[in-house]
Amino acid sequence: MNVIHLLKQEVHDLMINDTAHDFDHIMRVFKNAQNICRKENANEKLVLSAVLLHDVISYPKSDKRSKLSSIKSAEESKKILKKFNFTKEEIQIISDAIRDHSFSRNVIPATLEGKILQDADRLDAIGAIGIARVFAVGGSEKRPFYNVKDPFCKSRPPNDKIWTLDHFYHKLLKLESLMNTKSGKIEAKKRTRVLKDFLNELKKEIQ
Repeated sequence: MNVIHLLKQEVHDLMINDTAHDFDHIMRVFKNAQNICRKENANEKLVLSAVLLHDVISYPKSDKRSKLSSIKSAEESKKILKKFNFTKEEIQIISDAIRDHSFSRNVIPATLEGKILQDADRLDAIGAIGIARVFAVGGSEKRPFYNVKDPFCKSRPPNDKIWTLDHFYHKLLKLESLMNTKSGKIEAKKRTRVLKDFLNELKKEIQ
């Protein structure tokens, strides 16, 4: 797995300073993917390579190109992987996994490698770290915490482009039902409970 070590260093030097999509995020997803790979009997080299490269290009959420991040990362990954002598077949599997992993793509990856990347990345969006990340992004985008009149989207559709808390209802609480692997679903259930507990405590404090 020496190629993984070399690829890790390559990605470390490429990552931009984005709190929610920095190298620390990559390493958390890396750990999630390792855990899932062991239980799902997957090709760890391909999965971990996809993990390392999945956010090599990441546009801010406020950028009109944001939904293109996974596509651009997939394209860039092909160039990087060629330098490390991956085969054409391996490069295709990895780049397809990267292209299809994002929530905005709204697709289920075709390969096990893609499914594991998607699960591992989504796990980092929920639980305690997910709460930290969502408010970090909200702060960087200068969004208010919540809609004062209806903080928990009781009588309106969520709009996470305006209010940070709405992201829980637009995306985060949905992820548990969208997981692909058995081990991913088990972990997502635990982390979703953390989200719900947080929301329950928040309700007591602000209403």
